[in-house]
Amino acid sequence: MSNVRQLRDKTPDSEKITINLGFVDLGRIDLLVQEGFYSNRSDFIRTAIRNQIESHGETVTRSIERHTMELGLRDFSAADLESAKAAGEILHIKVVGLARIAADVTPELALQTIGSLTVLGALQASADVKKALADRIL
Repeated sequence: MSNVRQLRDKTPDSEKITINLGFVDLGRIDLLVQEGFYSNRSDFIRTAIRNQIESHGETVTRSIERHTMELGLRDFSAADLESAKAAGEILHIKVVGLARIAADVTPELALQTIGSLTVLGALQASADVKKALADRIL
């Protein structure tokens, strides 16, 4: 009997970005970390970004409403797309956050049901689905 267990693949809940900072700004961040205001550089940067987003919160909310976008995580399964197909609907997906197209969605089904796809944040889908929808991703 083996004590090795298969772990589920963990879907990342964040996206990695790279930024360039001047040495003086970086030094100031390091000083705040050293003084215990933040646990590390990433903590400082995440906090600064959240504060900026919060300061523009009303503008972001109005923009999302104006563009009829969904905020947060939006999953699209094969069953969802089959339902849209059966109803004769073409989806125009607009998400601020994370849009996930399930692994069981074929490129053919995606092409038959997704008319356009706008994601401000991140899109998770198979390489084949992304390739099939390339001209529909805005």
